[in-house]
Amino acid sequence: MNVGMKVALAVAAAAVTVAAVIGVLVHRITAADQLATARSDLDRQLLSAAYDYTAGRTSPATVDPPHLPAPVADAVRGGVRVTYLRGGAHPVLWAATRVSDRNVLALSRSYAPEARSLARLDRALVTAGAAATLAVSLAGLLLGVRVGRRATAAARTAESIAHGDLDARVRPDGRDEIARLGTSVNAMADALGARLEAERRVTADIAHELRTPVAGMSAAVGLLPPGPASDLVTRSVGKLRGLVEDVLEVARMDAQVAVVEPEQRQVGAMARRAVAELEKAEVRVVRDTVVTTDPRRVERVLANLASNGLRHGAPPVVLEVDGPVVRVRDQGPGFPPDLFAVLRTSGPQRFRTTAPGTGTGLGLTIAVGQARLLGAELTFRNHPEGGAEAVLRLPPGRPGSATGPTDR
Repeated sequence: MNVGMKVALAVAAAAVTVAAVIGVLVHRITAADQLATARSDLDRQLLSAAYDYTAGRTSPATVDPPHLPAPVADAVRGGVRVTYLRGGAHPVLWAATRVSDRNVLALSRSYAPEARSLARLDRALVTAGAAATLAVSLAGLLLGVRVGRRATAAARTAESIAHGDLDARVRPDGRDEIARLGTSVNAMADALGARLEAERRVTADIAHELRTPVAGMSAAVGLLPPGPASDLVTRSVGKLRGLVEDVLEVARMDAQVAVVEPEQRQVGAMARRAVAELEKAEVRVVRDTVVTTDPRRVERVLANLASNGLRHGAPPVVLEVDGPVVRVRDQGPGFPPDLFAVLRTSGPQRFRTTAPGTGTGLGLTIAVGQARLLGAELTFRNHPEGGAEAVLRLPPGRPGSATGPTDR
């Protein structure tokens, strides 16, 4: 149940409660006034009838009436002049007093007119209360819908910001708490955008500054004499160079200066070149085709996905080519639940890995960024038969010739 409906129900409940309380109070006050007035009138008539009875004149009162209620008779014989209302389908109001040691003078009249008047009042109160409740409920519903829409708009904007749309903003309307919430969301987006931009600039600056010394180190490694130490330094410099290139690639995508150079290439050939230097990675072609794309970027995406599967999953990593679709699957335990939830909602996050010390987290980030540049679709899932699977759907080019299944 959304906020708007809750507000509408709360207003309707308040309106019903107020109408019911007012109706009960009016009913009780009116009923008490009517009964007090009727008793006073009948008591005066009884006093007049008692005076006439004492003077020997005819009066409407009756001495010792057979239908006198027992409570009235008991009270009068105790020396009290009383008025008494007997309820039921035909209410009767009694007034009685003692005129001798043994005789009771009583007067009665129907209380039905007052009962009918009170019933008409109750119907009028119910009608007015229902009309007021309906009007207030409609007003509450309109207010609740407006509040709900504003809250929903703020929530959707916050979700868009969480998914990477830092240009999304809330349009504050009014000066209430929801308007303040919208202003806070906008301020958060501004601060987040400024922070991310600062981080991107720092990342790009660091990568550019490291590129020259890393290139020098790579050249210097070639001058070292062969041996275990030289091999260790060569591997370390290679890893450092790859990391710098990854950071530079991310910086170029962040700055939106990356250039796509489309060509017509076979998907199977690009997949084989992508894993040519990776052991325990194989390509299976179910159906090959030709697409128009940037082959360097496609191979980079497939190489990153395969390397990620070998590093975090288990070999062998299989690249299955089915037309413009390439499925990259490893034999490991699959994506961890927390990482898989992030991949499905906001995509991979740089420098976030499945476990500390297992990588930089740039592989999937670069793969997603490259796929976006190519106009391709990259999705992730845990395969039902085990292992993590990434599916790359390339924009189709001209149809290619189908081939039978082949392995690398």
